[in-house]
Amino acid sequence: MTVAVPTPSISPGLVVRHIPGPLRLADFGLIAFDMDSTLITIECIDEIADAVGKKAEVAAITEATMRGEIKDFKESLRRRVALLEGVPVGALQEVYDQRLRLSPGAPELVGACREAGLKVLLVSGGFTFFADRVKARLGIDFARSNLLEEDGGRLTGRVRAQDWGDICDGAEKRRTLLEVASLLRLSPAQTIAVGDGANDLPMMGEAGLSVAFHAKPKVREQAMVAIDEGGLDRLLEVVRP
Repeated sequence: MTVAVPTPSISPGLVVRHIPGPLRLADFGLIAFDMDSTLITIECIDEIADAVGKKAEVAAITEATMRGEIKDFKESLRRRVALLEGVPVGALQEVYDQRLRLSPGAPELVGACREAGLKVLLVSGGFTFFADRVKARLGIDFARSNLLEEDGGRLTGRVRAQDWGDICDGAEKRRTLLEVASLLRLSPAQTIAVGDGANDLPMMGEAGLSVAFHAKPKVREQAMVAIDEGGLDRLLEVVRP
């Protein structure tokens, strides 16, 4: 599909802006995905909070953060994780088994990217417990996310620092995208970034192609491609395999 328009080009549920098409996956070398509400259908922290009856309280902070109303993602995450103190570690496995579902089109898009020779990065403000499992499930090459601290089989309500830092926020997502691209000897223009929330905007702003998936209004407005209806594989209507 050839598109070169200064204003949105709209088909049902798909908005395309400022793309000097036609584009092919082979034009790129790396695709980076957010996880919660992008590669998967849930916000994991909200579902963990449900185990202690605090889902509404945590979800309200999550929503305000994703809309960009709470600007400091690190402080937002610390506030939400603190509410998880005392949750049994086993609750994470229950969330994974019973509630976590891949977003429609996720396996198809990741598979098409891998077949075209792209490396795949999962970079998330969520948690390693889920990111590692989604990484293995989809055959993703790289993943970075936050590590929940536990003690005696229960969450402490804190995030544990890792060798790259403490919390994967928007700035860390951007840095990770650029770091992996550099390791692969790619320019930022050869990367695709896919997300749904305000903390995805820094990496989306660096990528050669930015994609909003069922995203918050602020993110949809700034993305080059907005998938508002259907699955992630709708990107293949814009960027051909």
